[in-house]
Order: sequence, then C-alpha cells, then structure tokens
Amino acid sequence: MINLSSPLTIKNKFIVFGGGFSGDYFAKLIRKLGCTALTSSRTINNDPNSFIFNSDKNLLPEDSIFNGVTHILSCIPPDKNGKDPVLKSLKNKINNTSLKWVGYLSTTGVYGNTYGDWVSEEDEPNPLQERSQRRLNCEKEWIHSNLPIQIFRLPGIYGPGRSTLEAIKTKKIKVIHKDNQVFSRIHVADIANAIIYLIQNKDKLDFHQIINIADDEPCSQIEVIRYGYKLLGLKMPKKILFEKAKKDLSPIAKSFWLENRRVSNQLLCKKLGYKLIYKNYQLGLNNCFINFK
Repeated sequence: MINLSSPLTIKNKFIVFGGGFSGDYFAKLIRKLGCTALTSSRTINNDPNSFIFNSDKNLLPEDSIFNGVTHILSCIPPDKNGKDPVLKSLKNKINNTSLKWVGYLSTTGVYGNTYGDWVSEEDEPNPLQERSQRRLNCEKEWIHSNLPIQIFRLPGIYGPGRSTLEAIKTKKIKVIHKDNQVFSRIHVADIANAIIYLIQNKDKLDFHQIINIADDEPCSQIEVIRYGYKLLGLKMPKKILFEKAKKDLSPIAKSFWLENRRVSNQLLCKKLGYKLIYKNYQLGLNNCFINFK
C-alpha cells in the first residue's frame, strides 16, 4: 500500500488540522513511515499527538507546535462565512515556516450538477450548494496563500467504522431509488495512500494543484446498499422512490440527491500513476466488513 522506502523520514513533521475520520487515518499512516504527525482537536484530550485549535473560540496552537514542521494537511471545513479557519487564524505563522508541502481536503461538490456526466479537474467549478460555494472560496484562499499547496477534491468518504454497514446496523439507512442517479465515492485508505504517494513522488511527477481522489466506478446508492445487506446476510427492505421519500429527508440529505455526477480519477490514476487499493465499492465494503463489529 505505502512505499516504506519513501523519502519521508523521521526528519519530517506533519501537522494535520482537523483530526476527524480522514485526518486521523492519514496521521496514523504517516507515523508508520517514521514521521511525526500532530493532529488538531477543538477540545483537550489525552492524545499526546494532539493539540488544541478552535478558531471559533480563538484557541490557537502553541508556537512550539510549528517547530520543525515540514508538511501541513488541512481537513477543516469552511466557517459559516465561507472563510478558511486555518488561514484566517494562522496564515502569517504558517508562512513563516519552511514548508515542503501543504494539502487541503476539498469536495467534488464544487463541480455542481452535471446530470450524470463525468467531471475532471479541467472542468470549471459550478457549485450548486452553499456549502460547496464556501469550499470553493477556501480553495481560492489556499491557492492565493503563496504556500506549496495541493487541493484534493473528494466525493463521498467511507471506510471501516463509517460505511453503509454501520448505517444498516443502526437502522439509519433509507433505501431510496432515483432513476439514473449516480454517486462517486472513495475509501479513506485511498485518500491517505494517494496523498502519501504524491508527496513521496512529487519530485518525479508533474505538479498538479488540484486533484480528484475517487474510485473507478460511480454507481447508484441502491447498488451499494444491496451489497451491504448481502454481506450482512440480511434482507434489504423495499426501495422507496425519491419523489416519495424526499418529504421526510433533512435539507442536507435532500441536497445530495439534487446533484448527479461521475468524478474522473484519470489524472491521479492514469497520468500520475497511483494504483487504487479499493477501486470499487465491493472491494471497499469487503474491507469494512472484515473490520465490522
């Protein structure tokens, strides 16, 4: 999965802003390479690799956190005003460090609705949702920051502990059908491994500031749910048509069904040479099932 003979060594220090699902997975993987990886938390905890950062309460990291930092990955979403919390609070401090690389996790939602057509990094963003417009604003902030930034646009993220299997177990799943509707997705392991691959090989590869990380096979949500029920040996409930189901959906849940696109990974996988670990939802859910409790 990861190249253990990589140029990343104990001399490299990563700061990961946003120690959530993707940020924590990335930090744990990068530590396996011998690097230091510190993750931010909004509240105090007992993790020795954690530090406080809460821009809403103006709780900023101590200066020592930045000593020797070589890489930064930000997974923190925009604030309510569409500003990036990290740059808003720490831009000057970050600019005064000797960084080799900075990454920002964005969303493929910035592409908007393409009515099921493929989108690539060459397509102009056309965000439909307000949250996606805020993400695009943050992308622009990072691009104009004069930092060595790469932006990763991600579709639906899943992995062990956060997948269709957990939704089925907790009965928080709705089996909704909408004609010709597809979604793209990505396993959390491929997010982390793809980013590490690009960092390891950045001197050998053409530099691209914006990169999609998605699997090979966008598909309907029903296909994924059906496979989840099959893995669990359970009978899938009858599907509900979207037009009937939408009245009971939350505004944010309903908004996901208003966009329909297939996200291309050709830049990452064909041009830059990254090999997906989980190229489709079947392989990804098989992995989640092995770790399922």
